[in-house]
Amino acid sequence: MNNSPTSLFDSYEQDFNQFIDSIRQKLDGDGSAEDPEQHKGSLRRTEMDLDEADEMVSQMEIEIQGIPASLRPQYQARLRSAKADLARYKKAHRESRARADLLTRTSSPGTFASSDNPYGGREADRARALAGVSLLEDGSKRLHDSHRIALETEEQGAEILSNLRQQREQIENSRNTLQMADSSIDRASGTLKKMIRRMYQQRVVTGAIIGVLALLIIIIVWEKFS
Repeated sequence: MNNSPTSLFDSYEQDFNQFIDSIRQKLDGDGSAEDPEQHKGSLRRTEMDLDEADEMVSQMEIEIQGIPASLRPQYQARLRSAKADLARYKKAHRESRARADLLTRTSSPGTFASSDNPYGGREADRARALAGVSLLEDGSKRLHDSHRIALETEEQGAEILSNLRQQREQIENSRNTLQMADSSIDRASGTLKKMIRRMYQQRVVTGAIIGVLALLIIIIVWEKFS
């Protein structure tokens, strides 16, 4: 498993490119050669792919925040390129859908309200309203998912900060313990030096006493025999 900080961004970008390729194939196809209903179905599938591509861009925007600052500029450029591609194909999709609607109305006069079918326009308006509601619900769902992901990311960030704070406290406690141990070692070293100095002093005093005693013994023996 790739645990690099850019792996998720790369994965979302790969999925985005797959959706863009699918959208390009649908929009570049000759829609005039299709049946109007088939063409509408193709446009609906294209719209779904655009929604998925938009979701991938949102995920890329979230993941780019966790990329190291040294690598972030090149990934920001890739994100801008993805946004530009998405905007271009959204515009192409709107134009293609507008042409399809125009062709449908031209080929099906009954779609417009007339004296023979006064409710035709209302039915078309109702269908468009329902489609708008569906798009609004999809947008609300994506917004909710993005908000949920942002909250999860915030919780993970807070947990990481808490762990880092605990580790910092542990390091500071360890440093204080080491400082106390170093101070104790210094005190013990000073005590040992004092003991060694006193030991040498005692040796000198003992040697001096032995020398004096030996000199007295020599003097006493000398006086005795002389």
